[in-house]
Amino acid sequence: MPRSPLKSVAIVALAGLALSACSAVDRLEHIGEAPALSPITNPTAAPNYQPISMPMPPMMPPDTHLTNSLWPVGAHSFFHDPRASRVGDLLTVNISIADAAKLSDTTQRSRSNADTAGVGNLFGLQGQLARITGADPSKLVNMNSTTANQGAGSIARSEDINLTLAAVVTQVLPNGNLVIEGSQQVRVNDELRNLQISGIVRTEDITSDNTINLAQIADARLSYGGRGQITDVQQPPLGQQLYDILMPF
Repeated sequence: MPRSPLKSVAIVALAGLALSACSAVDRLEHIGEAPALSPITNPTAAPNYQPISMPMPPMMPPDTHLTNSLWPVGAHSFFHDPRASRVGDLLTVNISIADAAKLSDTTQRSRSNADTAGVGNLFGLQGQLARITGADPSKLVNMNSTTANQGAGSIARSEDINLTLAAVVTQVLPNGNLVIEGSQQVRVNDELRNLQISGIVRTEDITSDNTINLAQIADARLSYGGRGQITDVQQPPLGQQLYDILMPF
């Protein structure tokens, strides 16, 4: 038997209330307490962690020397390189974002149609057609339509972020590129700021002081947010969010 729309809405509403109740219970258990810091863990042991797999050129085994050469294959200098190059090494990531975007679109469209049709002579039967239908054969169809559409949209965005954090090398790809992940948490006045960064870097882009810029990180994933009393006030309650989703008007 198909489920009625009213019953479906009731089920969704009950699920939303249950979710809201769970959130409220969790907040009541920690009322008056500052947000707890996350423990330091191995990022590769996270449930959603996935090693990076990308197309790679064939590489010679490490520490392989060419004939009559003192340089190992893939070496960047004759002396030891202090920059991050192995799993577990650390490097500093400089995050500087100063983006500004402004878009404006305007669309306008109009159309007008007019159609007129009639039968002036129908095999001499136009008189009988007029008596049967009561209509004037010369004015059978007279249609007209007019449509007009107009739309306008604009986007204005400005972002300015300057941060620095340390990341750890979690994987070394066959071509020497490094997969990095880093996180940083700062708690001030019961408000927790959480910063996370991940991506792929080239060892050639790492500077001599073991730093790299965000613009040089491929497939960069940056998350900057937090939780706490201020964040709770800024975010609408779960019931209001559910209402906004289900409200058709």
